[in-house]
Amino acid sequence: MRKLLPALVGVVLAVAACGSGGSEGSGGGGDPIKVGLIVSLTGNYTPLGSEDKKAVELAVEQVNARGGLLGRKVELVTRDDKTAPDQGIVAYNQIKGDIDALIGPVFSNAALAVEPLAQRDRMPYLSLAPAQEQVEPIKSYIFVTPALSSMYAERYLQYIQAEGIKTIAVAWDSKSAYSVSGHEAMTALAGKYGVTIAVDEPYETTNSDFSALFQHVRDSPAEALVFWGSGAPGVTAAKQYVASGLKTPLFLTASQASKLWLEPMGAAAEGMTVQSAIGVVGEHLPAGRQKQVIEQMAEPYRQKHGYPPPQFAQDGYSASLLLFEAIRKANTTDKEKVRQALESMDLVTPNGRFRYSATDHSGLSPEYISVNTVKNGAFVPTPWAAEQLAKTVSALG
Repeated sequence: MRKLLPALVGVVLAVAACGSGGSEGSGGGGDPIKVGLIVSLTGNYTPLGSEDKKAVELAVEQVNARGGLLGRKVELVTRDDKTAPDQGIVAYNQIKGDIDALIGPVFSNAALAVEPLAQRDRMPYLSLAPAQEQVEPIKSYIFVTPALSSMYAERYLQYIQAEGIKTIAVAWDSKSAYSVSGHEAMTALAGKYGVTIAVDEPYETTNSDFSALFQHVRDSPAEALVFWGSGAPGVTAAKQYVASGLKTPLFLTASQASKLWLEPMGAAAEGMTVQSAIGVVGEHLPAGRQKQVIEQMAEPYRQKHGYPPPQFAQDGYSASLLLFEAIRKANTTDKEKVRQALESMDLVTPNGRFRYSATDHSGLSPEYISVNTVKNGAFVPTPWAAEQLAKTVSALG
């Protein structure tokens, strides 16, 4: 497969589109197509936003190396939301008159703050945050790139059921829209999978002591602890879990699917269970269309930055592919036509196959989520996930 990489990088970034077609069009030369990118470059979510930025920049470099879109170069207009909803609004207002479409933010609370403004301005907007509220109910110009929190919740419940686990504990960040959405979905879906929640414990993002949580789990019949959190709490809780000696397995969500979690955890991460987008474990997939699209991103990213693209980079790159293909399909940067093209999108990306529609602006399904074990400092699909992903990838060809 590696021998194919030079050719794959040169392939149209919309490679593996499933019936979406599209062409470069005749939009003509002239001014660049300007894509807005709002991500956290300072504040608590800096590690997340910086990876999104690297991935979007890579996608822009690749498309421009091929001549751009519609005969025009793509230009990125980047702003920092400082991991704060009000700063997301400030950033959007700074650039809204200069851009043709918007990608970001990664912080769910900031994404939710920007969303009504983009909808009001009829701005095609590909969010990098997984909060459910962004697309329920549907807003015509708002699309989500990561799998939704509810999908991560359901995928874990599928795995938990397959492992024969009947009772779990759930901890969730009450100040994070992502975490709240995930917790709500897990609570609502648990019965469907024959799972009982014995401990249901909120915490706040600033919490630095999880000893009470671990004691509550120790005193309960829970057979696993599912921890919903992003950024610092994911590292803090995981380290304290190891120190606590708690034997109940710890299950972490995709916010920890990154070297930004692996590196500070070190050897303590070994054996822990962590979810991720399919692209994070691309090297473990069978050959085919999905793996080709992942490697189109992964190898250049690794060469450029010295490590494999983490979860957040997968989201940024996938958002770029979706937007670029929508512009190709629309054959224009007219915002309404780009929106219409997104709403009929069928495209394979590093995050999986997106099938947006008028009634689905998330586009993904839980089958593109992997449940992994940390082995030798890397994420490796569990046997259950490997079997499930192989079926999903084989269906794409």
